[in-house]
Amino acid sequence: VERDHVILKIYDLLGHEVATLANEELAPGVYTAEFLARNLPAGVYHCSLAAGSRIETRQMIIGN
Repeated sequence: VERDHVILKIYDLLGHEVATLANEELAPGVYTAEFLARNLPAGVYHCSLAAGSRIETRQMIIGN
C-alpha cells in the first residue's frame, strides 16, 4: 500500500489561504476533517485537496 502526501486547504475567492485541514503523509483510505467556519464571513470559498500528483478543487458557500 502506497502512502501519499495529502494537503487539504480552504481558500477565499482572492486565493488567500484561510485554513489548512491536513498536511501529512497518509495511507489510502477514508478520512474526515472538521472545518469550523464560524469566524469567516459569508461567501464563496474553495476547498483544495492534493494527494501525490492529483489535485481537486471544489467550491463551497458559507452562509450566515
